[in-house]
Amino acid sequence: MKEMPKILVVDDEETLCEALRFNLEKEGYIVDTALSAEEALTYELSGYSLILLDIMMGDISGLQLASILRKRETTSHIPIIFCTAKDSEDDMIKGLDSGADDYITKPYSIRNVLARVRSVLRRTWHTDAHPVNTLTYKGLSISSEQKTCTLDGKELKMPRKEFEILSLFLANRGRIFSREELLKKIWPEEVVVLDRVVDVNITRLRSKLGEYGKNIVTRSGYGYGFME
Repeated sequence: MKEMPKILVVDDEETLCEALRFNLEKEGYIVDTALSAEEALTYELSGYSLILLDIMMGDISGLQLASILRKRETTSHIPIIFCTAKDSEDDMIKGLDSGADDYITKPYSIRNVLARVRSVLRRTWHTDAHPVNTLTYKGLSISSEQKTCTLDGKELKMPRKEFEILSLFLANRGRIFSREELLKKIWPEEVVVLDRVVDVNITRLRSKLGEYGKNIVTRSGYGYGFME
């Protein structure tokens, strides 16, 4: 039997942690909880398939923990879903900028959380469902098997969403994708995200690609694409 995904819930509300653990375990997931970022950092985090993370906690906030995880080679690949009471658009953009894969505001329904978890894990857990492939353009190369991006032989640190956007663009050079298409392809349909999130990810992606950043073009009123 294939091992089920292992999820870590990090939130300073113990009752909420236990409610999430109970419902996630009912779905068959393996679940651990931590009541602070400090406690989470004592765990062997590289073994988790997904982390559900609150933002407002003790000395180390959820945003700071996400930043720590993204900087560590052993944890940079782990998807993160923020579950937080911080519900402004600026808060959401800041959370996604930190490398999160999704952002859920409190109060939320358990059904909503479970749907988001399933959506993220569909993209990240069943890696064997994706064909081995390498996409290249001059000095830019992406490996869908190893989930790496290299620029002139040097590996770029790239959050999952940026990686998926660049993979889509390189596989479809010369095609313009609307924001709606990008939201549908990169984010699951049941996940509600703002058009602005697409723009933020495109801006970050361009800044990382050096001379190739100019190949990601904007067609006003239409969308984005990669042009040779």
